Amino acid sequence: MIRIPQLSPRLSEALHRNPVLTTDVRKVRSDSPSEEKHLRRLLWYLLGGTRGGPNRAEIIKTLQNRPCNANQLAETLRVDYKTIQHHIRILEENGLVSLANKGSYGAVLFLTSKMEEALPILDEIWSRIGTRKISATAKE
Repeated sequence: MIRIPQLSPRLSEALHRNPVLTTDVRKVRSDSPSEEKHLRRLLWYLLGGTRGGPNRAEIIKTLQNRPCNANQLAETLRVDYKTIQHHIRILEENGLVSLANKGSYGAVLFLTSKMEEALPILDEIWSRIGTRKISATAKE
């Protein structure tokens, strides 16, 4: 199996099993159309192709408005803390969020510049698959 660089092993395996989603990221150049295509596929997989997609979208929308730590996200979104930690790990492994002072208690989460540029893609995905309303607190 060819491992796709910069992706979690689980996502790399899923992309390998589904060749429609696979792109050779070694040939991707910064700010290229193929990079946007790869990012679009990644977001479709993480947000539209998995059960946790709506929660991940809500986390991204909340972080778009202000940085938070995992506990604040759990309270805002009314989701279990361990669930938030799981989704944060997935988003971080795929380069969509970053932690300030990683490993410290109450580490604050920020969207990466890659994710900030991809917010229109997130909105497009959500408009197509949104079965659950993103919480009003996340939009404010």
